[in-house]
Amino acid sequence: MAAEYAVYKGDQFIDLGTADYLANKLGVLRKTIWYWTAPAYWRKNKGNSLIAIRIEDD
Repeated sequence: MAAEYAVYKGDQFIDLGTADYLANKLGVLRKTIWYWTAPAYWRKNKGNSLIAIRIEDD
C-alpha cells in the first residue's frame, strides 16, 4: 500500500492522498511531494509554502 501525505499551506489543509495523486492534482513532480516532507525544507518555509506530512500506518 502506498504512503499517504497531507498537504498544508500554513494552517490551511489542502488535500490528502498518495504522492502520485497529489503531484497530479498540484501539477508538480512526485519527488516534490517527498521534498516537502523534509525537515530542512520546513525550516526554510516561512508559512507561505506548501508542506507535506506523511501519514503513518499502525
